[in-house]
Amino acid sequence: MRNRQWAILAAIGCLALVVFVVVALPLVFFLPGWLRAEVREDAGTAQATVAPEVIETQQAVPTFTPSVTMQQQQSPEGRTVQALLGLQQGTDLTRLYEQLSPGVVSIQVFARRAGQVGEGAGSGFIIDEQGHIVTNNHVVAGAQQVTVIYFNGIEARAEIVGTDDDSDLAVIRVDPTTFPEGVGVLPLGDSGQVVPGEWVVAIGNPFGLGGSLTLGIVSATGRLIPSGATSFAIPQAIQTDAAINPGNSGGPLLNLDGEVIGVNAQIATGGGGVNSGVGFAIPANVVRLVVPSLIATGSYQWPWMGVEGTSVNLLIQDANDLETQQGAYIDRVVPGSPAAQAQLQGSRGQTSVGGITVPTGGDVIIEANGTQIRDFADLLVVTAFRNVGDQLELTILRDGQEITETVTLAPRAERIPQ
Repeated sequence: MRNRQWAILAAIGCLALVVFVVVALPLVFFLPGWLRAEVREDAGTAQATVAPEVIETQQAVPTFTPSVTMQQQQSPEGRTVQALLGLQQGTDLTRLYEQLSPGVVSIQVFARRAGQVGEGAGSGFIIDEQGHIVTNNHVVAGAQQVTVIYFNGIEARAEIVGTDDDSDLAVIRVDPTTFPEGVGVLPLGDSGQVVPGEWVVAIGNPFGLGGSLTLGIVSATGRLIPSGATSFAIPQAIQTDAAINPGNSGGPLLNLDGEVIGVNAQIATGGGGVNSGVGFAIPANVVRLVVPSLIATGSYQWPWMGVEGTSVNLLIQDANDLETQQGAYIDRVVPGSPAAQAQLQGSRGQTSVGGITVPTGGDVIIEANGTQIRDFADLLVVTAFRNVGDQLELTILRDGQEITETVTLAPRAERIPQ
């Protein structure tokens, strides 16, 4: 009798163990690492906004301190499902790292900034077989000497080919004969197809630890982030919770097809200066726009309309008697700008709504070349992805009437007239 009881208990125990192995273990290894990591309550939160829809961030670089790709998927949804299956099998990330990490480099710079000479570090990735490497402008700004460290530890001198303050992008170049065996070009993906929830990896040089890989998801797309060096914002930035730390700047954010969908650039901090689970990458479509010009001419000429403003919200709507809560409200038209030449109008007064002073009388742009403008970010995007000399036909709400004006885009001014 006693033997029979022990047999029953043993059977129950084995069943419980099987359930744990089948259900619990896959969850443990499938979930991102932050779910198993120590929780820090002193990480802080993002600071107050410094511009419409732009949160305060920190560049992810210390302040002085492949030709082989995976099979393309049919859609973002299909890619995400296959990514989930691949992570459960525990093989795709290893293969992805083996294929693509040779295309990522660590960057060391000796630079003079604020009157002081110091050493900085960052990351980059190889964009072509001629030795061109994409990184962040803030990584190499002011650099007197740039050194690239390949995946196998071999070092090579690099020269700065081109920089762009407004996008925080730069291109450096090494002699391609210094490429070690196995180095490959990283392909650019279409950041316009990126969706929240998609799995991504970051490969870079955090804290000088070259070749580090971290895993996360796309938290959001279409973010506006400050360029850091100018008053202009970078459109369509990708937000991710993949760990991005000082030294990751300039490194690639990749999807699980092995495509670069962004260039890691900034992290939101609460003053700690390290990863808080909110990182930002410059989208690949901006890279595709800017980098060829940096290689060819050393610079990029952004198109410019010449307006300042904000997104229409409830306060703007009430103060201006608008029927819609969508659109880009124009608070100021820069003198002499294309917008001024097209006779766009900024705020002509102000009023108080619930004790809050709100501008009034400015134009509200609701459409550009047939594209709906839902907010000020939409206006920035529709302008940024045009060329100097292109025309934008704008549908505008002014004094309760819908009118049309045409703006011819000009190069961005180095200094904005007040």
